Amino acid sequence: MTIPNMLTLFRIFLVPLFVLFFYLPFPSLNLLTAGIFAFAALTDWLDGYLARNLSQTSRLGAFLDPVADKLVVVIALVLLVGEHAFPWMAIPAAVIIGREIVVSALREWMAELGKRTSVAVSYLAKIKTFVQMFAILLLLLGRVHTLSWAKGFGIAGYAGLYIAAALTVWTLLLYLQAAWDDFRQAS
Repeated sequence: MTIPNMLTLFRIFLVPLFVLFFYLPFPSLNLLTAGIFAFAALTDWLDGYLARNLSQTSRLGAFLDPVADKLVVVIALVLLVGEHAFPWMAIPAAVIIGREIVVSALREWMAELGKRTSVAVSYLAKIKTFVQMFAILLLLLGRVHTLSWAKGFGIAGYAGLYIAAALTVWTLLLYLQAAWDDFRQAS
């Protein structure tokens, strides 16, 4: 078991704790909830960095890392949509979650064709991931009503979520374009 894989598994382990603290009726835990998410986002970057720099990449890590990322992001979005049951929250969340499902299916299909590298993670997708995680963190910090400095984070988080949704659509279109010839040949 490599250090990057242990970090990825730890990120998956954090998801139930994140959900638990999100729903506990103690407002003081909102900061802890945001902290758990921030730590999970940091380990997303750290496990990839360590895997590359310590030459500890593995097939298990290549499988688990995107699973952990999607679990953290999708569950956080679902919880936030449940708390902010408004279209302006649900629409970008649905776009982001829908894209994750489509890209996962696309990568699986391309892997069956032996062309998974044609839909490998792009630099723009890494920027998209950073923006969406930062937006979610801001939305979570916006829940910390006991701290005066946290009040404006919710609004910034909404704006960031829409930027992330736009990047989500853009990266989806790029992945679909990369697979377009294979789509045409399969039909």
